[in-house]
Amino acid sequence: MKTGNNRERDLVPTPSQTVGPYFQIGMSGSREIPRIAGADARGERVKLVCTVFDRDGARLDDAMIEIWQANADGKYNHPADRRPMPVDPAFLGFGRVSSNSEGICVFETIKPGRVPGPGNVLQAPHLEVSVLARGVLKRLATRIYFAGDPANDEDPVLALVPKSRRHTLMAQPIASPRGGEPGAWRFDVHLSGSRETVFFDV
Repeated sequence: MKTGNNRERDLVPTPSQTVGPYFQIGMSGSREIPRIAGADARGERVKLVCTVFDRDGARLDDAMIEIWQANADGKYNHPADRRPMPVDPAFLGFGRVSSNSEGICVFETIKPGRVPGPGNVLQAPHLEVSVLARGVLKRLATRIYFAGDPANDEDPVLALVPKSRRHTLMAQPIASPRGGEPGAWRFDVHLSGSRETVFFDV
């Protein structure tokens, strides 16, 4: 920050002093990963359409969503997952997309299998999500579940969320698969306000 006699003129904010979408400089464009599951990946194919909103309901065109998920067998494509289960070579397990002019991020993936949670209880199919946006000093961590999945009632993490807020973690179906097309699901992320998405302290 500059100093001088004319403070109004000389005190100019720099990137280290402002909160903006600087992550897009090095992680957007060709560095985005919208396709988590390749054409040969096992499992139920899913097109996931995420939209990011601010507290006033305006769509954010400079947000970014990252997704980490298990494959159809419930195995993470990561060395830390040492369970004796197959790794799907056509499945990446990670995705990253910045929002477009309408605040939308689109991913091509598969519905994940169930993985053990607290107390070794199987969790419902879900995706781990990080949200980055202007005004966000630390990534916001949330989850995407699939509305109507019978395993939701058994999920130990979802059970920690008040029933009145669980709907904010549910992707909703927006199209039925036809002719081999993936089923499409909508997930809205509200950063704050009366419709705020549940975020986890991790």
